[in-house]
Amino acid sequence: MTRTPFSARRILSALVISIAVAGLVPAVAAPASAAPGTASVEAGKGKVKVDGKLGKDHVKVNEKVSLKGSLKVLDAARADGTESLEAVFVQQLQAGVWVNIADTSCRPNGSFSLSLSFSLSATISLRLYHPETTLYAAAYSSSTLVLRVG
Repeated sequence: MTRTPFSARRILSALVISIAVAGLVPAVAAPASAAPGTASVEAGKGKVKVDGKLGKDHVKVNEKVSLKGSLKVLDAARADGTESLEAVFVQQLQAGVWVNIADTSCRPNGSFSLSLSFSLSATISLRLYHPETTLYAAAYSSSTLVLRVG
């Protein structure tokens, strides 16, 4: 069976369309996950900022590293008299997806400390995440924390 230029055009057109559709999927999915440093503010919810710092930027396999951070309320009206504990998650970038690997709780305008260790040699990207609650909007740390394990 021989192929004519007409069928070659069909194959080429199908290939171009499939590449275009594959390129649109990440673009459509991107708005669902906000970029680091952003916080959505729902009506009536206070805006918060979560930041942290690693004790070291290079550790050995299975060596513990401290992560110290804070959860600051940026809305002055919400900052007074809040005694609730707010969740803070440590997320690791795995295959292009942020995955929760540890969590703690923190009072608004308070600080927290975690101890982390990793069993494989790698360069690990971490961020902090505060999920949306009834009082506060969701927030991500303004920068990605990079840890070399080896």
